[in-house]
Amino acid sequence: MRPDTEDRLHTLLGRLRPSGAPPAARLRATPERSHVRMLVLVGVVAALVAGGYLWLARPRPQPSAAPTATASLAEPRPAPPVSPAAVSSSVVVHVLGKVRHPGVVTLPSGSRVAEAIKAAGGARPGAKTGALNLARKLVDGEQIPVGIRAPAPSGPASPGGGAPPGGGSPAGPGTPLDLNAATPDQLDDLPGVGPVLAQRIVAYRTQHGGFRSVEQLQDVSGIGSHRFADLRSMVRV
Repeated sequence: MRPDTEDRLHTLLGRLRPSGAPPAARLRATPERSHVRMLVLVGVVAALVAGGYLWLARPRPQPSAAPTATASLAEPRPAPPVSPAAVSSSVVVHVLGKVRHPGVVTLPSGSRVAEAIKAAGGARPGAKTGALNLARKLVDGEQIPVGIRAPAPSGPASPGGGAPPGGGSPAGPGTPLDLNAATPDQLDDLPGVGPVLAQRIVAYRTQHGGFRSVEQLQDVSGIGSHRFADLRSMVRV
């Protein structure tokens, strides 16, 4: 190269570079900045590609048949039929005789004779229940005689239409008891009448020449209005 040409080139380069900066440093600055920008751009692109891959590769829930099962469970089911035996019932029995409150009582089905007597106030003092099966289950509509003979259904009248033979004595169980002919043992079987009260009835009958009406029974000591109400339908004169 010619000397004058080389001098001109150095003069031109001196005008292009900034004052105070060596020529080599300025020449190296431009390529380094370009490399940094390229690396940043490549990193951003790589991050986007990796994120897109992870998003596409994520696990996805599989459809299940749970809604169908839930719907079937939600459907109303018919209630099982209730058998007539499962429905609670009751029994109605008539407790009579030597109990505190004779009459008709209602008890749950399956109750026992002892429960019927208890519902009627219990047996009176001195009442005998040995002839009764206290553990027997009740039957609807039955009678439970306590301390007395079981009432018998009324039979046909005698051919003559009069009183049965025997001087007015009771013809059978369930027949009203003749106060003027009954023995002390027969009077003892009446509800609320014990051995002592039976002797009083016999003594009154002997002293007054017999009973003229059933109402006279109230004149016997120990027979009040409540007890007389229990006895009225069971005696006669």
